[in-house]
Amino acid sequence: MESVTNFKTMNFKKHIPNTITCCNLISGCIAICFAFFHEPRTALMFIILGAVFDFFDGMTARLLHVSAPIGKELDSLADVVTFGVAPSTIVFSQLLVMDYPAFLQPISDYIPFLAYVMAAFSALRLAKFNLDERQSLGFIGLPTPANALFWGSLILGGHQFFETSSAMTIVLLLMVLTSCYLLIAEIPMFALKFKQWGWKGNEVKYIFLLSCIPLLIIFKISAFAIIIAWYTILSVVINVYKKRA
Repeated sequence: MESVTNFKTMNFKKHIPNTITCCNLISGCIAICFAFFHEPRTALMFIILGAVFDFFDGMTARLLHVSAPIGKELDSLADVVTFGVAPSTIVFSQLLVMDYPAFLQPISDYIPFLAYVMAAFSALRLAKFNLDERQSLGFIGLPTPANALFWGSLILGGHQFFETSSAMTIVLLLMVLTSCYLLIAEIPMFALKFKQWGWKGNEVKYIFLLSCIPLLIIFKISAFAIIIAWYTILSVVINVYKKRA
């Protein structure tokens, strides 16, 4: 009888991480729906919720010792939706309401769909991450959650700015292409993982986290665009410094 109980407990435990991952997936689907209705604030909130679920599913699997190959595949699928398709849809909705330069007017109905190129590159980034053993302690290229938070925050805080001029359409499209490049670029980026909590060896992480506090206080949810841009710049500077050293 005891063995049956233990078996049922283990059988229940192994589903907990996957359930959390599915919550990430559902959050991404809801974010996409709100993005289609041009509600970037609510869409971003569900992307953030998805990121919370994404953080805890892996942690739960390690704590319960129930990791399985299906969990890894499910996690990537959920991440493509929440951190690939959802931010792409936010950009798509923004491109729908923007003015276009005269030379782009004939194809203006089709240009918003270019936003989904970013979803494709997010999928490439996730597939690469699953196979790249160099990314156990850091990242090579911009993580998809960071990219999603950047775009959700940027459109939320800057949608009126993007609508001031038809030239901003070109700027937005160039930024999308830049994001696509950063997702798969061979640029080492630090991860907020701590082996120990001391200052030595964690200087960059603590400086980054401390610098984020005033940004969040001042700009609130819109601060994520600035924070992710700062994270990317800091990673590039550190990488250049290490190469020179």
